Amino acid sequence: MAEIKPPQKVKVVVGYITKDINLIEEVNKILFPLLGEVDLKSEIIDFNFTDYYEEEMGKELKRRWVAFKNLIMPDFLSDLKIRTNEIEEQFKEKEKRKINIDPGILTLNNFILATTKNYAHRIYLQKGIYAEVTLIYRKKGFQNLSWTYPDYQTEFFHNFLLAVRKIYIDDLKKIVIVKGEDEDEIY
Repeated sequence: MAEIKPPQKVKVVVGYITKDINLIEEVNKILFPLLGEVDLKSEIIDFNFTDYYEEEMGKELKRRWVAFKNLIMPDFLSDLKIRTNEIEEQFKEKEKRKINIDPGILTLNNFILATTKNYAHRIYLQKGIYAEVTLIYRKKGFQNLSWTYPDYQTEFFHNFLLAVRKIYIDDLKKIVIVKGEDEDEIY
């Protein structure tokens, strides 16, 4: 029988879609008490992968991803998604969102997004929140899955996530739990 061990802490990466890029910094300030300072920001790119958000948020949308300093336990992802949904509500005008906020977690092996929508490849976490393995890390890079959203399939995002992964590995090296006198393990 395998020994039950606590999971490794994970890195938070939040994706934003909005017309007003200043909202991204406002949201980052709101998330600061939970997630700490911003570690790394992607460049802002045009969000022209789908028209899914146009009716609600308009055209000429922008996309940015942000990684945060604090590592979290993976099971906090559901609470984080609930909080980001509340923040989206906070910025609504005339019942329409001005910003879409998608929290995800980076592990050494994959990138996982939180969602409120169930589907065959999603796993229920708690409180109405599901998890989706969006990318897997293999052979020194991220690999798309058949359900990976188009913007998460881009070389641009993969390169950003590789840079975040390097920071994450350094973060993990700083979290050393000593077991016994001579044995160190990273969790």
